[in-house]
Amino acid sequence: MTHARSEKFAGRIRRVHGQIVEVEFEKNQFLPKFFEILTSPENPQVKLEVYAFTERNSLYCLSVSAKNLLHRDMPITSTGSPLTIPVSPKLLGRLIDLYGQPRDNLGPLQDVDQVSIYQANISLDTVETTEQLLETGIKQIDLFTPFVRGGKIGFVGGAGVGKTVIMTELLRNITYKTSGVAVFAGIGERIREGHELFETVKASGVLPKIAMIFGQMNENAIIRFRVAWAATAMAEYFRDKMKKDVLFFCDNTYRFIQAGSEVSALLESIPSELGYQATMESEISNFENRLVSTKDGSITSVQTVYVPADELTDVAVSAIISHLNAVVILSRPIASRGYYPPIDSLLSSTSTLNKKTVGEDHYETATKALELLHNHQRLSRIVAIVGESELSPYDRLVFQRAKRIINFMTQPFFTTEAQTGKKGKIVPMKNTVADVKRIISGEADNIPAEKMMYIGTLDEIKAL
Repeated sequence: MTHARSEKFAGRIRRVHGQIVEVEFEKNQFLPKFFEILTSPENPQVKLEVYAFTERNSLYCLSVSAKNLLHRDMPITSTGSPLTIPVSPKLLGRLIDLYGQPRDNLGPLQDVDQVSIYQANISLDTVETTEQLLETGIKQIDLFTPFVRGGKIGFVGGAGVGKTVIMTELLRNITYKTSGVAVFAGIGERIREGHELFETVKASGVLPKIAMIFGQMNENAIIRFRVAWAATAMAEYFRDKMKKDVLFFCDNTYRFIQAGSEVSALLESIPSELGYQATMESEISNFENRLVSTKDGSITSVQTVYVPADELTDVAVSAIISHLNAVVILSRPIASRGYYPPIDSLLSSTSTLNKKTVGEDHYETATKALELLHNHQRLSRIVAIVGESELSPYDRLVFQRAKRIINFMTQPFFTTEAQTGKKGKIVPMKNTVADVKRIISGEADNIPAEKMMYIGTLDEIKAL
């Protein structure tokens, strides 16, 4: 005798393991779809996301609600919809969490639509690319690692080297002068940093152009894992529905992978050889492939990437870097010497630094500057042993000009004005290229290298 299958899933909680909930059901039961949200007739606040099926008439769910709401044998039923996030122009200037609840004490959100945090990837034939440069006002980035509208740039470095500071500065500088909007995703970072970021953009006057969503370090792995998808859905809404150019800021992409690894461990899945989840490559690909540009609008992505133990060859870091157009490496040794931003230009790279995109003058200047920096690195080992005076006249000239470039690349930020006491500076890209060209040609040889620390342009030095 066959039983008619109900069109609504019904089951009961078998066990709760951290944020993983196993729900058992009867044989021939109508099964929910992957990513569908389940709830309980006893408590509508319960939200469980279908994640995996087992071989014993049960399924694993991710609990996106508080686990103290759950108990064994609690009845569970399907809702027919996935996890959704509110979208509306009214999100601009607001800070929300994964559930769409405001966290900025500015009152509830009114008249918003709901969209699934999971959207299909854009077809390749609808993706559009451009070679329009996006100026940041940060000398070292604009000269050595420029990036284009619709591209992806990542700031890669260990703990405490200034990734969030640079991202906050970019958020202020770029959003201030563009007509588009910005989405900021805070994934697994410190609450203090999130609060400082919110206050910084509020003080700079660009908050009305930014929608922010946070899943901070204190949240469970499920929230940190899913907030990346939610932020992406918000960016897609502004691109597709409002036809806007979107700046997508993600701090920190590595924490997204880390949260996925924690979820995988809770599910007792077999990890890959180096300890990360076996699905890491597909997860980061699905995330990055949604951050693309179409004829309706662009998504320009700026991401920070934490490097565990300062190991750049970490497989998770490598997986993220493979999706980026420009990679900016932040160096702890450079930061320890007091050079900020502590960017290692020799390790950093970009696909944009070519004659067609940046122009021949910019390309030649950046290439010659990198050659000087490479020679400086080689000569520094000799100087450390025998002293600068033992260099040949030519090598000494190369060493001193490279030192001037290194000092000139330092820059005071608006974000750190309160800490440093130095007023922040924005330097146009053309001014940076022109000034570095003057240093390379020897026009600035009469200026002591020390005077080039933390200035905007060479014209600020009265001696010139």
